[in-house]
Amino acid sequence: MTRPTRFLIHLDRLVRNCAKARQLHGGRILAVIKANAYGHGDVACAQALQSSADGFAVATLDEALHLRQAGLTGPIVLLEGVFAAAEMAEVVAHQLTPVIHHAEQVKGLSGLKSNQKLDVWLKVDTGMHRLGVAPEECGTTFESLRASTYVSSITLMTHFANADGADAQTLIMPMQRFKNATQGLTAPTSLCNSGAILGHSDVRGDWARPGLMLYGIDPGAPDVAPRGGLERVMTLESAISAVRTIAPGESVGYGGVFRAQRTTRVGVVPCGYADGYPRSAVQGTPIAVMGHSAPLIGRVSMDMLMVDLTDLPHVGLGAAVELWGDQVPVEQVAQRAGTVAYELLCNAKRAPRI
Repeated sequence: MTRPTRFLIHLDRLVRNCAKARQLHGGRILAVIKANAYGHGDVACAQALQSSADGFAVATLDEALHLRQAGLTGPIVLLEGVFAAAEMAEVVAHQLTPVIHHAEQVKGLSGLKSNQKLDVWLKVDTGMHRLGVAPEECGTTFESLRASTYVSSITLMTHFANADGADAQTLIMPMQRFKNATQGLTAPTSLCNSGAILGHSDVRGDWARPGLMLYGIDPGAPDVAPRGGLERVMTLESAISAVRTIAPGESVGYGGVFRAQRTTRVGVVPCGYADGYPRSAVQGTPIAVMGHSAPLIGRVSMDMLMVDLTDLPHVGLGAAVELWGDQVPVEQVAQRAGTVAYELLCNAKRAPRI
Protein backbone atom coordinates (compact mmCIF):
# COMPACT_ATOMS: atom_id res chain seq x y z
CA MET A 1 0.00 0.00 0.00
CA THR A 2 3.00 2.33 0.32
CA ARG A 3 3.88 2.22 -3.38
CA PRO A 4 3.14 5.81 -4.42
CA THR A 5 1.93 5.14 -7.98
CA ARG A 6 -1.79 5.74 -8.46
CA PHE A 7 -4.41 7.04 -10.83
CA LEU A 8 -6.35 10.02 -9.53
CA ILE A 9 -9.81 10.18 -11.12
CA HIS A 10 -11.40 13.62 -10.80
CA LEU A 11 -15.10 12.72 -10.93
CA ASP A 12 -16.16 16.35 -10.51
CA ARG A 13 -14.37 17.14 -13.78
CA LEU A 14 -16.08 14.20 -15.46
CA VAL A 15 -19.47 15.61 -14.51
CA ARG A 16 -18.53 19.07 -15.77
CA ASN A 17 -17.29 17.63 -19.08
CA CYS A 18 -20.61 15.86 -19.50
CA ALA A 19 -22.43 19.13 -18.92
CA LYS A 20 -20.25 20.76 -21.58
CA ALA A 21 -21.14 18.00 -24.03
CA ARG A 22 -24.83 18.67 -23.44
CA GLN A 23 -24.31 22.42 -23.78
CA LEU A 24 -22.51 21.98 -27.11
CA HIS A 25 -24.86 19.39 -28.55
CA GLY A 26 -28.24 19.70 -26.87
CA GLY A 27 -30.71 16.84 -26.64
CA ARG A 28 -29.95 13.66 -24.74
CA ILE A 29 -26.54 12.38 -23.68
CA LEU A 30 -25.43 8.77 -23.95
CA ALA A 31 -22.21 8.64 -21.93
CA VAL A 32 -19.78 6.16 -23.46
CA ILE A 33 -18.12 4.21 -20.65
CA LYS A 34 -16.90 1.14 -22.53
CA ALA A 35 -13.46 -0.34 -21.80
CA ASN A 36 -13.86 0.34 -18.08
CA ALA A 37 -14.77 3.97 -18.83
CA TYR A 38 -11.64 4.36 -20.95
CA GLY A 39 -9.59 3.12 -18.02
CA HIS A 40 -11.19 5.47 -15.48
CA GLY A 41 -13.39 2.89 -13.71
CA ASP A 42 -16.81 2.19 -15.19
CA VAL A 43 -18.92 1.88 -12.04
CA ALA A 44 -17.49 4.94 -10.32
CA CYS A 45 -17.87 7.01 -13.50
CA ALA A 46 -21.40 5.79 -14.16
CA GLN A 47 -22.45 6.53 -10.59
CA ALA A 48 -21.00 10.04 -10.87
CA LEU A 49 -22.84 10.62 -14.15
CA GLN A 50 -26.23 9.20 -13.21
CA SER A 51 -27.86 12.59 -12.86
CA SER A 52 -25.93 14.17 -15.75
CA ALA A 53 -26.34 11.60 -18.54
CA ASP A 54 -29.52 10.09 -19.96
CA GLY A 55 -27.96 6.68 -20.50
CA PHE A 56 -24.72 4.79 -20.95
CA ALA A 57 -23.02 3.01 -23.83
CA VAL A 58 -20.72 0.01 -23.60
CA ALA A 59 -19.21 -2.41 -26.08
CA THR A 60 -20.08 -5.81 -24.65
CA LEU A 61 -22.74 -7.65 -22.72
CA ASP A 62 -20.30 -8.31 -19.87
CA GLU A 63 -19.67 -4.58 -19.51
CA ALA A 64 -23.41 -3.91 -19.37
CA LEU A 65 -24.04 -6.64 -16.80
CA HIS A 66 -21.25 -5.24 -14.62
CA LEU A 67 -23.11 -1.94 -14.49
CA ARG A 68 -26.47 -3.56 -13.79
CA GLN A 69 -24.96 -5.66 -10.98
CA ALA A 70 -23.64 -2.44 -9.46
CA GLY A 71 -27.18 -1.08 -9.36
CA LEU A 72 -27.05 1.22 -12.39
CA THR A 73 -30.47 1.78 -13.90
CA GLY A 74 -31.62 3.50 -17.06
CA PRO A 75 -30.70 2.83 -20.69
CA ILE A 76 -27.50 0.92 -21.44
CA VAL A 77 -26.74 0.64 -25.16
CA LEU A 78 -24.62 -2.24 -26.47
CA LEU A 79 -22.67 -0.51 -29.23
CA GLU A 80 -21.64 -3.79 -30.90
CA GLY A 81 -24.99 -5.45 -30.32
CA VAL A 82 -24.91 -9.13 -29.45
CA PHE A 83 -22.45 -11.68 -30.77
CA ALA A 84 -24.83 -14.66 -30.62
CA ALA A 85 -28.61 -15.01 -30.64
CA ALA A 86 -28.46 -16.70 -27.23
CA GLU A 87 -27.30 -13.42 -25.68
CA MET A 88 -30.67 -11.83 -26.47
CA ALA A 89 -32.21 -13.54 -23.44
CA GLU A 90 -29.78 -11.69 -21.16
CA VAL A 91 -30.44 -8.46 -23.04
CA VAL A 92 -34.16 -8.82 -22.36
CA ALA A 93 -33.70 -9.91 -18.75
CA HIS A 94 -31.62 -6.84 -17.94
CA GLN A 95 -33.49 -4.43 -20.24
CA LEU A 96 -30.46 -3.52 -22.31
CA THR A 97 -30.58 -1.75 -25.67
CA PRO A 98 -28.76 -3.62 -28.44
CA VAL A 99 -27.45 -1.96 -31.57
CA ILE A 100 -28.63 -3.87 -34.64
CA HIS A 101 -26.06 -3.77 -37.43
CA HIS A 102 -26.71 -6.90 -39.51
CA ALA A 103 -29.59 -9.15 -40.53
CA GLU A 104 -28.71 -12.06 -38.22
CA GLN A 105 -29.25 -9.82 -35.21
CA VAL A 106 -32.75 -9.05 -36.45
CA LYS A 107 -33.41 -12.79 -36.77
CA GLY A 108 -32.16 -13.24 -33.22
CA LEU A 109 -35.11 -11.24 -31.95
CA SER A 110 -37.56 -13.77 -33.38
CA GLY A 111 -36.20 -16.47 -31.07
CA LEU A 112 -37.11 -14.65 -27.88
CA LYS A 113 -39.67 -16.16 -25.54
CA SER A 114 -40.78 -13.18 -23.54
CA ASN A 115 -43.58 -10.70 -23.35
CA GLN A 116 -41.12 -7.89 -22.71
CA LYS A 117 -40.16 -5.50 -25.45
CA LEU A 118 -36.78 -4.00 -26.24
CA ASP A 119 -35.61 -0.60 -27.34
CA VAL A 120 -33.12 -1.08 -30.17
CA TRP A 121 -30.77 1.13 -32.12
CA LEU A 122 -30.31 0.54 -35.84
CA LYS A 123 -26.87 1.40 -37.15
CA VAL A 124 -26.36 2.61 -40.72
CA ASP A 125 -22.96 2.31 -42.40
CA THR A 126 -22.24 5.72 -43.93
CA GLY A 127 -18.58 5.17 -44.78
CA MET A 128 -16.79 3.63 -41.80
CA HIS A 129 -17.38 0.18 -43.38
CA ARG A 130 -16.96 -1.52 -40.06
CA LEU A 131 -20.44 -2.12 -38.63
CA GLY A 132 -23.87 -1.13 -39.85
CA VAL A 133 -26.48 -2.06 -42.42
CA ALA A 134 -25.90 -0.77 -45.93
CA PRO A 135 -27.83 2.45 -46.63
CA GLU A 136 -29.98 0.72 -49.24
CA GLU A 137 -30.98 -1.93 -46.65
CA CYS A 138 -31.89 0.54 -43.92
CA GLY A 139 -35.54 0.96 -44.87
CA THR A 140 -36.36 -2.76 -45.04
CA THR A 141 -34.44 -3.50 -41.85
CA PHE A 142 -36.25 -0.67 -40.08
CA GLU A 143 -39.63 -2.04 -41.17
CA SER A 144 -38.68 -5.54 -40.03
CA LEU A 145 -37.81 -4.19 -36.60
CA ARG A 146 -40.95 -2.10 -36.41
CA ALA A 147 -43.06 -5.16 -37.24
CA SER A 148 -41.40 -7.25 -34.54
CA THR A 149 -43.49 -7.97 -31.46
CA TYR A 150 -40.31 -7.67 -29.39
CA VAL A 151 -39.31 -4.14 -30.39
CA SER A 152 -40.63 -1.18 -28.45
CA SER A 153 -38.72 1.69 -30.08
CA ILE A 154 -36.02 2.24 -32.69
CA THR A 155 -33.27 4.87 -32.73
CA LEU A 156 -31.34 5.41 -35.95
CA MET A 157 -27.60 5.92 -35.64
CA THR A 158 -24.35 6.10 -37.56
CA HIS A 159 -20.69 6.50 -36.65
CA PHE A 160 -18.46 8.93 -38.52
CA ALA A 161 -15.04 7.79 -39.68
CA ASN A 162 -13.58 11.31 -39.94
CA ALA A 163 -15.18 13.56 -37.35
CA ASP A 164 -12.08 14.46 -35.34
CA GLY A 165 -10.98 17.38 -37.51
CA ALA A 166 -12.86 20.64 -37.95
CA ASP A 167 -13.16 20.41 -41.75
CA ALA A 168 -16.91 20.41 -42.40
CA GLN A 169 -16.40 18.83 -45.83
CA THR A 170 -15.49 15.48 -44.27
CA LEU A 171 -19.03 14.91 -43.01
CA ILE A 172 -20.95 16.02 -46.09
CA MET A 173 -20.94 12.62 -47.80
CA PRO A 174 -21.72 10.46 -44.74
CA MET A 175 -24.50 12.83 -43.69
CA GLN A 176 -26.03 12.68 -47.16
CA ARG A 177 -25.86 8.89 -47.09
CA PHE A 178 -27.57 8.86 -43.71
CA LYS A 179 -30.31 11.23 -44.87
CA ASN A 180 -30.93 9.19 -47.99
CA ALA A 181 -30.98 5.93 -46.06
CA THR A 182 -33.43 7.19 -43.41
CA GLN A 183 -35.67 9.31 -45.62
CA GLY A 184 -39.29 8.78 -44.60
CA LEU A 185 -38.41 6.93 -41.39
CA THR A 186 -39.70 8.48 -38.19
CA ALA A 187 -37.36 7.78 -35.30
CA PRO A 188 -34.90 9.53 -32.99
CA THR A 189 -31.32 9.76 -34.26
CA SER A 190 -27.82 9.58 -32.85
CA LEU A 191 -24.98 10.93 -34.98
CA CYS A 192 -22.29 12.65 -32.96
CA ASN A 193 -19.31 11.18 -31.18
CA SER A 194 -16.85 13.43 -29.33
CA GLY A 195 -15.19 14.75 -32.48
CA ALA A 196 -18.48 15.73 -34.07
CA ILE A 197 -19.76 17.33 -30.87
CA LEU A 198 -16.63 19.48 -30.56
CA GLY A 199 -16.00 20.32 -34.20
CA HIS A 200 -19.20 20.09 -36.23
CA SER A 201 -21.98 22.22 -34.81
CA ASP A 202 -24.03 21.75 -38.00
CA VAL A 203 -24.40 18.00 -37.38
CA ARG A 204 -26.75 17.11 -34.57
CA GLY A 205 -29.16 14.32 -33.66
CA ASP A 206 -31.45 13.56 -30.74
CA TRP A 207 -28.77 11.62 -28.83
CA ALA A 208 -25.10 12.60 -28.51
CA ARG A 209 -22.51 9.92 -27.73
CA PRO A 210 -19.59 11.65 -25.98
CA GLY A 211 -16.73 9.30 -25.22
CA LEU A 212 -13.17 10.61 -25.06
CA MET A 213 -14.31 14.17 -24.37
CA LEU A 214 -15.98 13.06 -21.14
CA TYR A 215 -12.51 12.28 -19.86
CA GLY A 216 -11.17 15.70 -20.86
CA ILE A 217 -9.39 14.71 -24.06
CA ASP A 218 -10.01 16.33 -27.44
CA PRO A 219 -9.63 13.69 -30.18
CA GLY A 220 -8.95 16.31 -32.81
CA ALA A 221 -6.45 18.59 -31.09
CA PRO A 222 -3.57 16.66 -29.50
CA ASP A 223 -1.15 19.61 -29.64
CA VAL A 224 -3.33 22.32 -28.09
CA ALA A 225 -5.62 22.77 -25.12
CA PRO A 226 -8.84 20.77 -25.51
CA ARG A 227 -11.70 22.56 -27.21
CA GLY A 228 -14.80 23.32 -25.21
CA GLY A 229 -12.90 23.99 -21.98
CA LEU A 230 -12.64 20.28 -21.20
CA GLU A 231 -10.82 19.24 -18.03
CA ARG A 232 -8.59 16.17 -17.91
CA VAL A 233 -10.09 13.59 -15.57
CA MET A 234 -7.15 11.22 -15.01
CA THR A 235 -3.81 11.97 -13.37
CA LEU A 236 -1.12 9.30 -13.19
CA GLU A 237 1.12 10.22 -10.29
CA SER A 238 3.99 8.67 -8.36
CA ALA A 239 7.13 9.74 -6.49
CA ILE A 240 10.89 9.39 -6.71
CA SER A 241 11.78 6.12 -4.94
CA ALA A 242 15.57 6.12 -5.45
CA VAL A 243 18.29 8.54 -6.58
CA ARG A 244 21.74 7.63 -7.78
CA THR A 245 24.55 9.42 -9.58
CA ILE A 246 26.33 7.87 -12.54
CA ALA A 247 29.55 8.91 -14.25
CA PRO A 248 29.92 9.98 -17.89
CA GLY A 249 29.87 6.92 -20.14
CA GLU A 250 27.74 4.82 -17.79
CA SER A 251 24.37 3.54 -18.99
CA VAL A 252 20.96 3.24 -17.37
CA GLY A 253 18.38 0.47 -17.65
CA TYR A 254 17.86 -2.47 -19.98
CA GLY A 255 19.88 -2.49 -23.17
CA GLY A 256 21.94 0.54 -22.15
CA VAL A 257 19.90 2.77 -24.45
CA PHE A 258 20.82 5.82 -22.35
CA ARG A 259 24.50 6.60 -21.89
CA ALA A 260 25.45 9.55 -19.74
CA GLN A 261 27.29 12.41 -21.45
CA ARG A 262 27.93 14.08 -18.08
CA THR A 263 27.72 13.24 -14.40
CA THR A 264 24.03 12.45 -14.16
CA ARG A 265 21.56 12.23 -11.27
CA VAL A 266 19.08 9.48 -12.04
CA GLY A 267 15.70 9.35 -10.34
CA VAL A 268 13.80 6.07 -10.24
CA VAL A 269 10.01 6.21 -10.46
CA PRO A 270 8.06 3.06 -9.45
CA CYS A 271 5.80 3.06 -12.51
CA GLY A 272 6.14 0.95 -15.62
CA TYR A 273 4.29 -0.70 -18.44
CA ALA A 274 2.53 -3.05 -15.99
CA ASP A 275 0.80 0.09 -14.72
CA GLY A 276 0.00 1.32 -18.21
CA TYR A 277 2.88 3.71 -18.87
CA PRO A 278 3.95 2.89 -22.45
CA ARG A 279 7.16 0.94 -22.95
CA SER A 280 7.44 2.62 -26.35
CA ALA A 281 7.80 6.12 -24.86
CA VAL A 282 11.02 7.56 -26.24
CA GLN A 283 13.77 9.14 -24.21
CA GLY A 284 13.07 12.79 -23.58
CA THR A 285 9.35 12.25 -22.98
CA PRO A 286 8.50 14.91 -20.37
CA ILE A 287 7.82 13.98 -16.77
CA ALA A 288 6.79 16.55 -14.17
CA VAL A 289 8.87 16.35 -10.98
CA MET A 290 7.87 18.80 -8.23
CA GLY A 291 6.28 20.93 -10.93
CA HIS A 292 9.40 20.97 -13.13
CA SER A 293 9.79 19.18 -16.46
CA ALA A 294 12.46 16.49 -16.58
CA PRO A 295 13.19 13.98 -19.37
CA LEU A 296 12.57 10.25 -19.35
CA ILE A 297 15.84 8.35 -19.79
CA GLY A 298 16.52 4.69 -20.48
CA ARG A 299 13.96 2.09 -21.38
CA VAL A 300 10.66 1.88 -19.51
CA SER A 301 10.55 -1.44 -17.69
CA MET A 302 7.67 -3.42 -16.21
CA ASP A 303 7.69 -1.75 -12.80
CA MET A 304 9.98 1.26 -13.06
CA LEU A 305 11.20 4.08 -15.24
CA MET A 306 14.01 6.59 -14.89
CA VAL A 307 14.15 10.36 -15.11
CA ASP A 308 17.13 12.72 -15.43
CA LEU A 309 17.29 14.90 -12.29
CA THR A 310 20.67 16.51 -13.06
CA ASP A 311 19.16 19.94 -13.63
CA LEU A 312 16.95 19.62 -10.53
CA PRO A 313 19.53 19.38 -7.73
CA HIS A 314 16.92 20.23 -5.07
CA VAL A 315 14.81 17.19 -5.96
CA GLY A 316 15.34 14.00 -3.99
CA LEU A 317 13.62 10.97 -2.48
CA GLY A 318 9.88 11.24 -2.21
CA ALA A 319 9.55 14.10 -4.70
CA ALA A 320 6.12 14.18 -6.34
CA VAL A 321 5.99 12.96 -9.94
CA GLU A 322 3.25 13.37 -12.55
CA LEU A 323 3.47 10.99 -15.49
CA TRP A 324 0.40 12.54 -17.12
CA GLY A 325 -2.35 14.90 -16.03
CA ASP A 326 -2.63 18.67 -15.89
CA GLN A 327 1.12 19.31 -16.18
CA VAL A 328 1.95 16.62 -18.75
CA PRO A 329 -0.98 16.04 -21.14
CA VAL A 330 -1.58 12.36 -21.81
CA GLU A 331 -1.82 13.24 -25.51
CA GLN A 332 1.81 14.39 -25.40
CA VAL A 333 2.96 11.14 -23.83
CA ALA A 334 0.97 9.22 -26.43
CA GLN A 335 2.62 11.12 -29.27
CA ARG A 336 6.07 10.33 -27.86
CA ALA A 337 5.04 6.67 -27.66
CA GLY A 338 3.73 6.57 -31.23
CA THR A 339 0.13 5.97 -30.23
CA VAL A 340 -3.05 7.80 -29.19
CA ALA A 341 -4.41 8.90 -25.82
CA TYR A 342 -7.22 6.33 -26.08
CA GLU A 343 -4.71 3.49 -25.81
CA LEU A 344 -2.87 4.88 -22.79
CA LEU A 345 -6.07 5.55 -20.88
CA CYS A 346 -7.53 2.13 -21.65
CA ASN A 347 -4.27 0.47 -20.55
CA ALA A 348 -4.47 1.98 -17.05
CA LYS A 349 -4.04 -0.99 -14.71
CA ARG A 350 -2.46 -2.41 -11.54
CA ALA A 351 -1.95 0.92 -9.77
CA PRO A 352 -5.03 1.81 -7.70
CA ARG A 353 -7.63 4.32 -8.82
CA ILE A 354 -8.44 6.97 -6.25
